[in-house]
Amino acid sequence: MRPPVLLLCFVGLCVLNIALALKICAFNVQSFGEAKANNKKVMGILLKILSRCDLSLIQEVRDSKGEAIQTLVRDLNRFDKSNSYAYVESKRLGKKSYKEQYVYIYRDNVLQVKEHYEYPKLEGEGTNETDVFSREPFIVRFHSPTTMVKDFVLIGQHTCPKTAMKEIDELYTVFKGIYKKWKTDNVVILGDLNAGCSYITIKGWRAVRLRSDPKFRWLIGDDQDTTVRVKTHCPYDRYQVNTNISKEIPIFVFLCQWYGPR
Repeated sequence: MRPPVLLLCFVGLCVLNIALALKICAFNVQSFGEAKANNKKVMGILLKILSRCDLSLIQEVRDSKGEAIQTLVRDLNRFDKSNSYAYVESKRLGKKSYKEQYVYIYRDNVLQVKEHYEYPKLEGEGTNETDVFSREPFIVRFHSPTTMVKDFVLIGQHTCPKTAMKEIDELYTVFKGIYKKWKTDNVVILGDLNAGCSYITIKGWRAVRLRSDPKFRWLIGDDQDTTVRVKTHCPYDRYQVNTNISKEIPIFVFLCQWYGPR
């Protein structure tokens, strides 16, 4: 019998050229805060996962003191001494008292952060529809001097299950705003989008612009499982890229499950 699972969703995206593999990962750590930061078994698993990635989007960080991520990155630098890790975090986001943060942990000997912001700071055309999001997307522009694509943008998003389809559709507007602001379509949308099972309908998908627009490629299919629960088989976590970036470089996706104590 498998031991109880640690509730982590982990997916990895490898953007490869001949010289270098750049691993971009994303997972929902489920209420990461002081309790998990003080749990040696949990931290041990997290350090093993993060040390495999050049860049990781951590979702559902819930720590009002702001100390849990500091502890995680400090321990990661001690665990993987062959690399140097830094992080950039969003504000605490949420409509009511429930707040979460997005955190990108990255190897600063490989990548550089150029700019970042939460979506409402972007001045777009027409009506501002940012209220669609329970937690506004956290957008970061990275520079990667050793890869074929030197600059790229990540849109991190953790949707609310009840409004997942509306939020996923609105990410199309976010992408358009990024193109207008930075004149780049080297964009990856990633995160726990709750994009599967009971949160999604076939009819509803037809109205989602990220699905209907052929310029976007979904790297994780509807038949995949990105959960670690034995009883579920749902593609909640997704990656979308503009087809222009996927034409320039080969892209591979690896789904990994990590089992360990709660």
